Amino acid sequence: MSYPAWQPWTGQNAPSLLASNADRERAVDVLRAGYGEGRLERPEFEKRVERAYGARTVGELALLVADLPQGPMPQPASVPVTFMPMGRPKTNEKAIGAAICGGLVFFTGGLTGIPAIVLGHAARTEIRRSGEGGDGLALAGLVLGWLATAAWAAGLILLLVLAVALV
Repeated sequence: MSYPAWQPWTGQNAPSLLASNADRERAVDVLRAGYGEGRLERPEFEKRVERAYGARTVGELALLVADLPQGPMPQPASVPVTFMPMGRPKTNEKAIGAAICGGLVFFTGGLTGIPAIVLGHAARTEIRRSGEGGDGLALAGLVLGWLATAAWAAGLILLLVLAVALV
């Protein structure tokens, strides 16, 4: 629906000129356009429409729409860069490597635990510095790597204790 352009009244006595029904409808059309564009809240819109239909003069109508554009605002052809959705940040490759090495500890008997720890720490440092994605992957690799390393250390200590006990 197209809203007619608001035509300001000119002349010496324009503000005191009696308003016609067409003048009131033009003012209400401008209010509807402002409400449709989100420039007015519903209670404010309803209050202004009521006042527009009760207005006696052109000056009263002009005051009701003075802070609104005179009809729908044209939409820009392109969206400014500020309002464009941001792309997802690139995932850090070392974080991916840390997660893979951390997941492989179950299949390699924990041998990939140390690489998972090294890659995880390196990835988290790079992520903090560069803003890349993948912090969760790096952390998962670190946790699994440390658990595998702790399991190896506990196993070696247990073997050492058993060796000393048997001697």
